[in-house]
Amino acid sequence: MRILCVDDEKLILDLTVSMCRALPQKPEVTGFQKAADAIEWVRLHKADIALLDINLSDMNGLKLAAMIKELSPNTAIIFLTGYSEYAVDAIAMHASGYLMKPVSEERLKAEIDYAAENIALRKAARGKRNIVIKTFGNFHVLVNGEAVHFPRSRSKELLAYLVDRHGSFVSRAAAFSVLYENRQYDRPMQKQFDVILRSLRQTLEDYGIGDILEMGKGGIRVVPVLFDCDLYRFYDGDAGTVNAYRGEYMSEYAWASITEANIS
Repeated sequence: MRILCVDDEKLILDLTVSMCRALPQKPEVTGFQKAADAIEWVRLHKADIALLDINLSDMNGLKLAAMIKELSPNTAIIFLTGYSEYAVDAIAMHASGYLMKPVSEERLKAEIDYAAENIALRKAARGKRNIVIKTFGNFHVLVNGEAVHFPRSRSKELLAYLVDRHGSFVSRAAAFSVLYENRQYDRPMQKQFDVILRSLRQTLEDYGIGDILEMGKGGIRVVPVLFDCDLYRFYDGDAGTVNAYRGEYMSEYAWASITEANIS
């Protein structure tokens, strides 16, 4: 288990880190006083649980939690604060826990145990799921036989393009150029692309498959080992899949014609 602690008061941070390291789970614990440092760390690592002070000097803890969730959707958030009026905001953003300072070892252990139990349940559920991505003909995503509905068509297209890239990292600018052909990647359109990306992440989370999407400094990508895909089986030489191909690949997307030509 990996725990991230963020508190701008060094004494409280050191105490929280110390109590976490003494937990029976023997977690790996990392602490930061600045929200910016924590965000950079999350870009490279995935925390199972994040213990966040709500009143940070460089960023509101609620905003930090939202940014962590964007980078690592499965991270459980537990807020630490001395101000009870923030409880409503914490509940509204579906925090896993809420601890008033000073934090007792007993209460901390109870919240960590609760979050760890939910993490175990999610992992068990992921182990039983069946994710199928179909690219021959039109693009479809199925989870245990249920078709995934994408509220935004461009979010679905973004996922389709990442699947086409076969797990390679794609920069935001490159992905944008595919979705918005001949449009300039200026500040307003960067914000629009962020909306599309957030919608995609939320949709995948809603269906319990958020981990098939990975974000890093190199861009965004899908994780091929987490789902079954006819395109990938075709490349692997699966006879049944090769015979099932009828000359159409992601027919709704013009950019897919290049891969279609390669397949043919």
